[in-house]
Parts: sequence; C-alpha cells; structure tokens
Amino acid sequence: MEIYLMQHGSALPKEQDPDEGLGPEGDARIHASGKALKKMGVSFDVILASPKKRSGQTAAIVAEEVGFPREKIVETDKVRAMTPPEETVTVLREYGANTKVLIAGHLPSLAEVASSLLTEGSHVTIAFERGGCCRIDVQDLLTHSGHLKWYLTPEQLKLIAT
Repeated sequence: MEIYLMQHGSALPKEQDPDEGLGPEGDARIHASGKALKKMGVSFDVILASPKKRSGQTAAIVAEEVGFPREKIVETDKVRAMTPPEETVTVLREYGANTKVLIAGHLPSLAEVASSLLTEGSHVTIAFERGGCCRIDVQDLLTHSGHLKWYLTPEQLKLIAT
C-alpha cells in the first residue's frame, strides 16, 4: 500500500470564516502541491478527508489537480486532528494492499500515523508543513515496518510544479 499524508493548507481565521476554510495562501499552496504530485506521476485510488472544511478543500484541490473524481473523496472522522493512529490505520485496512491512499488531514494525527506506520515502540518525528506531502509504503499495516519513500515540503513541491 502506498500511503500519502498531506497536512491541509493554511486556513482563514475563525473571525473571517467560522468554518476555517482555506485562505488564499493555503489554496494556492495546495494547488501547487497537487500539480507537483501530478508531474511526479502520483495517482490515488482513495482520498480520505476529515469533516473539517479545510481538509475537504485540500482533498478536493489535490483531486482536481491529479484527475481524481471529487465525488469519490471519502469523508471520515478517523482522520481528524486528535484521532488515535490505530483508528486511522483501521480505516486504511479497509482498502487492498495495492491501494494508493491520500489522507488530507491534520496535526498531530498525521505525524502520529506516520510514526505508527514506520516504527513500534519509538516515536518518529516528521515535521509536516501545510501542503507538504510524504509517501510511506507498507506491506502489512500491523507490522509498524513501513518505508518512508519521501517527504517534500510545500516549497519543494512548488518548485516541481513550476
């Protein structure tokens, strides 16, 4: 399974948008990240997003950029900011071993999911940035022995996109 983890883009302040949707900077950054992923030949079988507006918008923008049908984005509470990594991994287990999954999510759960996929008993720190993306390949979700293939910052993705 190829698992791609992306933190949502920068959101508008709550005073400006009570639902904290993406701001112009966040929108532009996610478009650039999506374009870069397409240039890199990345595609997805499944895109998961939390019910938060900024997560859904991030998922929709990446879907648009890589040619994934927006109506097939799966919204789930299992990728919310405080979801224990075991719950997210349980959702991932619903998909086949050859599946490519993008999670458009939040911190701290994205970092905890990455750590859980990569190791058991220790904590791996991946410094996620809004609009950055990592790829972790796993043979068996329960073994905690995934392989970090890459992590690209939003700035690196923007360079790839242009």
